[in-house]
Amino acid sequence: MNLRPLSIGYMPLLDAAPLIVAKELGFAAEEGLAFDLVPAPSWSALRDWLELGTVDAAHMLAPVPVAGALGLGGSGAALSAVSVLSINGTVIGVSRSIAHRMREDGHGFDFSDASAAGRALIAASRPPLRIGVPFPFSMHSELVFYWLTALGLPAPQNLALRTIPPPLMAEAIEADEIDAFCVGEPWGSKAVENGVGELLLPGAAIWAFAPEKILAVRDDRIERDRDTILRLVRSVVRANEWLGDPVSRLMAADLLARREWLDLPGEILDRAMSGRMTIRPEGDTRSVPALIEFQRGAATFPWRSQGEWIARRLAGRVGLNATDAARRGRARFRSDIYRDAMADTAADLPGASVKIEGAVAQDTAVASRFGSLILPRDAFFDGSTFEPLLND
Repeated sequence: MNLRPLSIGYMPLLDAAPLIVAKELGFAAEEGLAFDLVPAPSWSALRDWLELGTVDAAHMLAPVPVAGALGLGGSGAALSAVSVLSINGTVIGVSRSIAHRMREDGHGFDFSDASAAGRALIAASRPPLRIGVPFPFSMHSELVFYWLTALGLPAPQNLALRTIPPPLMAEAIEADEIDAFCVGEPWGSKAVENGVGELLLPGAAIWAFAPEKILAVRDDRIERDRDTILRLVRSVVRANEWLGDPVSRLMAADLLARREWLDLPGEILDRAMSGRMTIRPEGDTRSVPALIEFQRGAATFPWRSQGEWIARRLAGRVGLNATDAARRGRARFRSDIYRDAMADTAADLPGASVKIEGAVAQDTAVASRFGSLILPRDAFFDGSTFEPLLND
């Protein structure tokens, strides 16, 4: 079989797993595609590669296409999310000195209560609180802003976000360049393994079902070669489904640990995949069943309401019109492309492409193509909900 080559950029993170699995286990080949996976040195480089056409698709931070549509960064080339690669998967960590002060003040590091953890962090830190994030337009940044400003920490006066590539986060906290970080696994666990940081919260404690990484392509590529993009989506979603099976977990960790991919001990990767996290160098552990999701509860579906949530958060910070931003942001999450790609498969697609974000308090059955779709809890830590301005 002659396979169609596709170059796909990625960052060496656990949530690049669907791309790696699609290549290694043959899901891409079954769709007539040959993935050439190209590691990037930073998220800005990866965005630029995609915008310039250096790569055909990319493992991307969910807010990047939305930020571009709002004129915030990038060259202006229109990018779209055609599927979601991962839900959650981030962790918030602190320096050992701040962790010590938090313990002295009585914080128990339960790894679940975002309100208590945030208040304890604010009390134990000296302004401005310096938090490392991988990119300005990232779910890491959005979660941190949402969390700490909701608890009364004003930004930018007392909250300084510093951009640091994920593999360098442990070095930055060791060098006292930052007080805390929000980063995708396995790089939070790497700071613990190196003895330089402790984990405070999973990102899922702030928003229980946040879209973390997406599969991004240029809009002009969709228009020029729609069939290839549909095959790309199908192959990656099949990899997501494989990753969502608990039986696959150990094999996936061993695969991702290889030198050519993440080049890290499989045991560190398995922590995040199993949700059994070691939160400090002394060995304390916590269990987080939904630390990262690849497949459960329509995890791969690009909800337009999530694009709108991102857009309205960004617009609020930089003073853009909320309604115009909502329209631009929701258009970047291409549920239409995803539906076309999965139309002839057994995927149980949601009956709508928007929903009230944060409104699912417990696993809930919703209208879907085959009537079997259950959406997991997606609550925000402060009990708020987000209702889209538009309802198409």
